[in-house]
Amino acid sequence: MLQTIEQINQAVNNFIWGVPAMVCIIGVGLYLSIRTGFLQIRKFPYAMKCTIGRMFRKREASDGAITPFQAVCTALAATVGTGNIAGVAGAIAIGGPGAVFWMWISALLGMCTKFTEVTLAVHFREKNSHGDWVGGPMYYIKNGLGKNWLWLAYAFALFGVLAVFGTGNATQVNTITAAINSALLNYHVISDDAVPACSLIIGIIIALLVALILLGGIKRIGNVAEKLVPLMALLYLALALGVILMNISRVPAVFGSIITGAFRPSSVTGGIAGSMFLSMQKGVARGIFSNEAGLGTGSIAHACADTQKPVKQGLFGVFEVFMDTIVICTMTALVILLSGIEVPYGTAAGAELTISGFTSTYGNWMSIFTAVAMCCFAFSTILGWGLYGSRCIEFLFGTKIIKPFMVIYALVAIVGATVDLGLVWSIAETFNGLMAIPNLIAVFLLSGTALKLTREYFKNEGKTSWFYRTF
Repeated sequence: MLQTIEQINQAVNNFIWGVPAMVCIIGVGLYLSIRTGFLQIRKFPYAMKCTIGRMFRKREASDGAITPFQAVCTALAATVGTGNIAGVAGAIAIGGPGAVFWMWISALLGMCTKFTEVTLAVHFREKNSHGDWVGGPMYYIKNGLGKNWLWLAYAFALFGVLAVFGTGNATQVNTITAAINSALLNYHVISDDAVPACSLIIGIIIALLVALILLGGIKRIGNVAEKLVPLMALLYLALALGVILMNISRVPAVFGSIITGAFRPSSVTGGIAGSMFLSMQKGVARGIFSNEAGLGTGSIAHACADTQKPVKQGLFGVFEVFMDTIVICTMTALVILLSGIEVPYGTAAGAELTISGFTSTYGNWMSIFTAVAMCCFAFSTILGWGLYGSRCIEFLFGTKIIKPFMVIYALVAIVGATVDLGLVWSIAETFNGLMAIPNLIAVFLLSGTALKLTREYFKNEGKTSWFYRTF
């Protein structure tokens, strides 16, 4: 029975994350970029000014909302995860250094997709019976496309609920326990026989922390995210920058291998890491899976922001993709490629490759930092996806189901810490991809609304009249 489920899921998964799906995600991103005159490029300085500038404004959000900065931190909490450490390593090992180039391309187009998703989410959001702002793909489908498309909103919400327990919780907790157990074993704190008991204890602790935070509501989630995300990201980037500076003489050669490898992978990897198509596929898939542009999930967090300007919040979507993929994923790639470690091209690789990049530069003590970083990244992902799941199940069954869902979601952490999750991860990944289908349909159909809102915003701002004339 399990083998049959695995075979069916594998077939669906290969399609969802294969060429057709990537073409759709890239296609919608290109379509939106053309319609907005490549807003993510021409308005990039303005986007950075608006987003980074608002981050340092200390203010309280109104009831039922979080600040715009807390909203982007909550969204980043879900996207900046173990994939930034392990996923990039896997893309390079299979697709060669050129996968990084295609990752950049997917991020460039994904900026506009995420901008559109966030703009629509804030514009079409509504308040629930608790007085909280709720929004996301299911709401801009419901309120933007009308009752004839309501089935599409329910499809997104259903796929979202099914995805969060695996993608957002169990697999992340499994990563945390593996990292902690590995560090404890390396320093002989515990024996192999104590690993199962240690994993159970870790699972229980994580379950309690997750329940404590999520049951506190959107404001508590926002408060934790705005402290945890910047701290872990800045610390990770600082140490990655140290690797770059220590190997600064090799930077031109590495960037050369990235560009060359994008079109001729075999010339960089010695013929081991496949073709240009494989390099493109791995890079695009890594970019999409990392920044979630096209999946619509991040817009759920942004819809909670205390703002009256959908387009201005949409600019945080541009910032989010830039930070996640262009900055953090690129830094991970440079740690691997600059450190001089041997990359096992043509074979599956994960976090151990990134860890090797750090330890070869700083020493074995760095394994402790990478374990801590992976724990922080994974825990933040659990919180972000907890919010996504609660909003999806609320859309399906109402607000009364939120707290029971949060309790069950927290308890799943114990399962994730103590069992093998091979099939669970694969199924969750499939449902994660299935979420993209209704979202991309809605974003495509509502692109005219997003374009109108963007026109009005820049016209009213009165800062770039030349931009307004290009639409």
